Amino acid sequence: MEESVTSENLPVIGQRFRGFLPVVVDVETAGFNSQTDALLEIACIPIVYNENGEFVPGEALHAHINPFEGANLDRRSLEFIGIDPSSPLRIAMAEDEKTALKRIFKALTEVRREQKCTHAVLVGHNAHFDLGFLQAAVARTGTKNQNPFHSFSVFDTVTLSAMMFGQTVLARSCMQAGIEFDGKEAHSALYDTQKTAELFCYILNKLAPHTLDNLVADQ
Repeated sequence: MEESVTSENLPVIGQRFRGFLPVVVDVETAGFNSQTDALLEIACIPIVYNENGEFVPGEALHAHINPFEGANLDRRSLEFIGIDPSSPLRIAMAEDEKTALKRIFKALTEVRREQKCTHAVLVGHNAHFDLGFLQAAVARTGTKNQNPFHSFSVFDTVTLSAMMFGQTVLARSCMQAGIEFDGKEAHSALYDTQKTAELFCYILNKLAPHTLDNLVADQ
């Protein structure tokens, strides 16, 4: 009799990427220097399997962040991303860096353990930019011990998109994949993370499909 797939025996990501849990990350910042410029927004989405053995985005984690003390706020960068750090509405819902990172890291660590992974690996569109700002924030806040991310390994959707579509721009790559992309929503960390996660899953499911029977049998 063919074994049925339940929540108890769903395949886990730890079997697929040498124990790495892919987590799509996007940050919005007040400049390009991770050491001096403010981290203003971060979103993270872990990648998991669904009941059909396909890669899918997991639950999103998101935070608006207050600039750290002494942070540089480049006016041109703020205008480009459309964030006003002094907005009363934004101030009311924003967190300090340490609070936001500890909350997000705790949730990601729970997913990492559920997926039997040893580390999270950052997935991003120009991933080392996001990793640099994340690492700078970790150093400022003393959250190294809570940080689930590998210190230098990344999966970059720019490289994957160039290989798959001949495109490197996120919006154009999504359009090639048939993924709806609203330019008016771009430069929101949560929106860009959602679209990058959809793109990453699309590419993985096209290039590296796994049958559900094989995934369950490997457990």
